[in-house]
Amino acid sequence: MSVTRTVPPVLDQKAGGRSAAAYAHPALLLAGIVLVALNMRACLAAVSPMVAEIQRAFGLSATASGLITTVPVLFQGVGAPLTPRLTRRFGTERVVLGAVLALGAGVLLRVLPSVAALYAGCMVIGVAIAVLNVSMPGLVKREFPQRAAAMTGVYSTTMLVGATMAAGLSVPLEHALGGGWQASLGAWSVLALVAAVAWLPQVLKARQERTVPLRVAPVAPAARSEESGTSPWRSGLAWQISVFMGISSLLVYTLVAWMPTILADHGMPRGEAGLVFAFSNLVQVVGAFLVPLAAGRMTRQRGLALVMAGLNGAGVLWLLLAPVSGAWFSATVLGLAQGGSLGLGLAFIVLRTDSVPGAARLGGMSQAVGYLVAAAGPVGAGALHQLTGGWDATLLVMLVLAAVAAVAGWGAGRNRTV
Repeated sequence: MSVTRTVPPVLDQKAGGRSAAAYAHPALLLAGIVLVALNMRACLAAVSPMVAEIQRAFGLSATASGLITTVPVLFQGVGAPLTPRLTRRFGTERVVLGAVLALGAGVLLRVLPSVAALYAGCMVIGVAIAVLNVSMPGLVKREFPQRAAAMTGVYSTTMLVGATMAAGLSVPLEHALGGGWQASLGAWSVLALVAAVAWLPQVLKARQERTVPLRVAPVAPAARSEESGTSPWRSGLAWQISVFMGISSLLVYTLVAWMPTILADHGMPRGEAGLVFAFSNLVQVVGAFLVPLAAGRMTRQRGLALVMAGLNGAGVLWLLLAPVSGAWFSATVLGLAQGGSLGLGLAFIVLRTDSVPGAARLGGMSQAVGYLVAAAGPVGAGALHQLTGGWDATLLVMLVLAAVAAVAGWGAGRNRTV
């Protein structure tokens, strides 16, 4: 029978499928994924070396400065549950394009000379990243069903490459462009525009396929049941994955917001503190690439989750005991732990589900819970610093949370599906 596309069947070439195939080259898809992923952390990492300047420019307190990083994370948690509905209604390709364009708009809004615009831009950025965070695992599972874990490693690594570039280039861009922190942060909107152009072929391909008559087999009852499967919110395994992702993200975003400031407050020059932070982001690339590959070769990932949580704890402890003399060691250990935890959390979404809709639902839940938990990190750290006058209390709380992540990861690593 001839129908309009609602599922990903094989094109009837005689009916005009060749037009859609023109946009379907794997290199175009891979380039689009890579460029979209580059944007997913860059605009957050870029702001960290600029926090002190933004604080001075607007006269913000430490707690209010923490909100610059907290608001995007909070709105990632708010936007994540809405994404599966958007992708079902408009298609993943169009939703990803819209999110990338919104991300670029949020970056520009954030640098307008107004505190309200600063936080409004942070909200838009958070929602846009949430949509991308939830869309990408399902997209990878659909397009690369036999290599989902490996491709998760590719795009999670690319995310961190973007963060590393942003952290390392923020201060040099400020000097090169001559427009202060506004010019430095605003420049990252160009990267979003490039990603949108690179993603456009996927939107055109999906649009062409929807309008071309397709020859498909009748939908089996089992396939229909995937769309109306059991909610992950009732699954203990889904909650363990969500807690693991949430605490891992909280540790990441707390250090994204405050690591350069912690080092500078202990006497390290600002420029060197930025380099240490950039190096930590660079090391995350190694963990983000290797850990999902290792996870995909295992039936259970419990030991891997314990190693990631243990490395997080060790890095935080060293930052507490020797913040300046041990800064490069802490940056190395934390980089491996944070990149690996990110990659493992994303791998859990594809490994603990057996369908594309299931991955979308679990991704929506785990990232909603995860980023709402993570949002407490930067602002909580700023409040504790303001209350105690130092960073020891913040780092001790982070140590405790690393232990909680180990417990959640032990459960999330079971060989079961949600």
